[in-house]
Amino acid sequence: MKIESKLESVRPGQPKRLTYLSLIAVVLFLVWLGYAVGFNHMPVKNTVWALIPPIMAISLALITKEVYSSLFLGILTGALLNADFSPVGTLEQTFPNGIMTVLADKWNVGILVFLVILGTMVQLMNRTGGSAAFGAWASNRIKGRAGAQLSTMLLGCLIFIDDYFNCLTVGSVMRPVTDKHKISRAKLAYLIDSTAAPICIIAPISSWAAAVSGFVKGENGISIFIQSIPFNFYALLTLLMMVFIILMKLDYGPMLIHENNARKGDLFTTGKRKQANEGSQKEEKVGKVANLIIPVVLLITGCVIGMIYTGGFFEGKSFIDAFAASDASVGLVLGSSIALIFTIAYYLVRQSLTFGDCMDCLPEGFKQMVPAILILTFAWTLKSMTDSLGAATYVASLVEGSAGGLMAFLPAIIFLVAVGLAFASGTSWGTFGILIPIVVSCFQEVDPQLMIISISACMAGAVCGDHCSPISDTTIMSSAGAQCEHLNHVTTQLPYALTAASVSFFTFLVAGFTKSALLSLVFGMVALFLLLLFIRHRRGK
Repeated sequence: MKIESKLESVRPGQPKRLTYLSLIAVVLFLVWLGYAVGFNHMPVKNTVWALIPPIMAISLALITKEVYSSLFLGILTGALLNADFSPVGTLEQTFPNGIMTVLADKWNVGILVFLVILGTMVQLMNRTGGSAAFGAWASNRIKGRAGAQLSTMLLGCLIFIDDYFNCLTVGSVMRPVTDKHKISRAKLAYLIDSTAAPICIIAPISSWAAAVSGFVKGENGISIFIQSIPFNFYALLTLLMMVFIILMKLDYGPMLIHENNARKGDLFTTGKRKQANEGSQKEEKVGKVANLIIPVVLLITGCVIGMIYTGGFFEGKSFIDAFAASDASVGLVLGSSIALIFTIAYYLVRQSLTFGDCMDCLPEGFKQMVPAILILTFAWTLKSMTDSLGAATYVASLVEGSAGGLMAFLPAIIFLVAVGLAFASGTSWGTFGILIPIVVSCFQEVDPQLMIISISACMAGAVCGDHCSPISDTTIMSSAGAQCEHLNHVTTQLPYALTAASVSFFTFLVAGFTKSALLSLVFGMVALFLLLLFIRHRRGK
């Protein structure tokens, strides 16, 4: 009781009055917008107003701490704008043309199925005691909080095939270890998120490399991607920043509250998640480490084979070409489903679980992933609303308009534009698709080296905006992988992401003038270290 009372004093509260004021402000804004659109015929599509739905959803989520209602209000705003505030049209835009359409999309359904299969495998590993056994085994070999965090980071760097796969696998494997060393779930979610997209965007063999290479028309996409890696400053500096803050034992912002609470026994800085997990923790037995390692190996192997299969590897294509042409959604479903079948067979042969126990894990795995599925569905719907309003066209026109004079400043400008677009839309890949073709057309014949740097700025900014956005799918999956309250993850990661982003912006300025990856990266590393030292000094360390 004494511990709980101390924790309660530093636990972020729910600003109810602020929530009510925010909702009233939204209603008044929608009334005004309805008047402007309906009566004054104000243009909405392909203008700055197309960014209103995601900005509203993100702002409300950060203010009210209610992610579901905030996302839905963003969707509703987009539907109102698309339907010119027609009541019937708004309903059609929200449900048949919105939520129902994204749930009918093959790619989206594949990702949701992949989530459910991974949730089921996590339940199976927990039920057999594999997670507990690995935690006990690792606790004897991984010493201290720094060792646990560095091990989490290392595992995240090793799983570079796909960010979705990375988020959920690293979370399920490392949760017992980080829990043992009293590392908050918010910190675990940050470590997962920071080794998901950042490592995938600098790995030539990954679903991200395949996506980026497909957007580079008229060039060798994989070759361009490899050349851009040394200039991808946000990804490189994010990975370096994790090492710095772990070794310096530096936490700041809301993360400091979560870490202080974790040291006192509260890993979640919220009562709900803690109570929800008490029952499952009591039932979990200590089994064998192989009960976790073998399913994870099967999962990795199955997903790699599934992805190259969809890319035509078994039809004669090379490994890299197969990855470039792969369908990540289908490949992950095929690979994870095969891994699930073999995992169940392995447990039955070893008599680790009965067949009935295995089947019980199916609905349990689904229930575990329901929050992530709901948030993803809303986020995809919000993105479709933004796309239909022409936000991409508006941002593209801004970038094309700035491509004339200040060429050396353009990589830094493109970085900021990519951050804003990815933050508002919640998608890195959509940002690539919008900006990279524009960059190629602007620099392909003028300055090929500046084209490489600017493509890197597109990718770096997209990953940064994706990191900061509450509606990003990788941010959502990192929360699910760590079993962390989603908005806790968003608010604790934001100061860290903005720190790396600010240094990256100035590093892209240096790169625009020097066109040297080495000089620019050295500048960024030194600047990041000095900034973290300054933050540590301000904290009084």
